Parts: sequence; structure tokens; C-alpha cells
Amino acid sequence: MANRTVATNRKARHEYFVDRSYEAGIELRGAEVKSLRAGNVSLNECYAQVRDGQVWVHGMHISPYRHASTSEAPDPVRKRRLLLKKREIAALDRQVRQKGYTLIPLRVYFNERGYAKVELGLCRGKRQYDKREAIAERDMQREVERARREFEKTR
Repeated sequence: MANRTVATNRKARHEYFVDRSYEAGIELRGAEVKSLRAGNVSLNECYAQVRDGQVWVHGMHISPYRHASTSEAPDPVRKRRLLLKKREIAALDRQVRQKGYTLIPLRVYFNERGYAKVELGLCRGKRQYDKREAIAERDMQREVERARREFEKTR
């Protein structure tokens, strides 16, 4: 059984260079796991911070599960704790303190054992010209693929 991706932050790869990525567990409450399995999560405007020896993700929107009782539904955009080893947290804290680095959740998925995980990227912001280069490279790759398909059709 392979990893099942629930949500990805496509904008993050456009806005940032991802230097390194980490796999982190996520602390969820109530029916949030069922809501994740249903795909009711958004990573837009989402970021993570290291505070007091723990990593917290802010802005991750997990919609309440429809079939759960509404009396105990947690706030959809509350900050959630990420579960990492102490060594990893210390390393992340050191690296984030450097100028220009930030922690961005890249995707949410379920691993082979069925646990909800977050792929956390250690990222540096891109400049405008870097974004233009990435767009030009992607367009060029698209043209190459289109030409290859046309060539295969004529053979």
C-alpha cells in the first residue's frame, strides 16, 4: 500500500526553493482524521513555526466532518502541533533562525500504516526573476513533450 496524498501546496513550490523536507506526524482531535480522509483540508496560506521546543502549523484549514456531532467540533483553522524528534526540532529551529528560511507544509498524506503525516519543507523565498525562469522552463518542457507526442504519432 502506497502513500495516499490528501492535499498538496502547489503554490509553495512556485513561491519557494525547498532545501530540505521532513516527515512529521500531526496531532488531530475528534473527527479531524475522518475529515482528512474525505479530503477536506486546505494548505493555502499555511506555515509552521518552532515555539518552546515544539513545531506548530498555523493556517491549515480542516473542515469539520459532516457526520460528526457539532458540539465537540474543534476550530477548523486552529494551530496544530506537529510531531517530530527532538533532534529534528532543534535542527529546524537553528535553520529557521537563519535569514530567509521558513517552514512550509508541502503536502498532507496518509502513510502505509494509515497515519496522517505532513511533509514539511525548509524553504527560502524565490525572487521574481526565479519565478519567471521556472515558468519558462516549465513551458519549454511542455513544448518538448508536445513535439515528442507529435513525432510518435507520425511514426
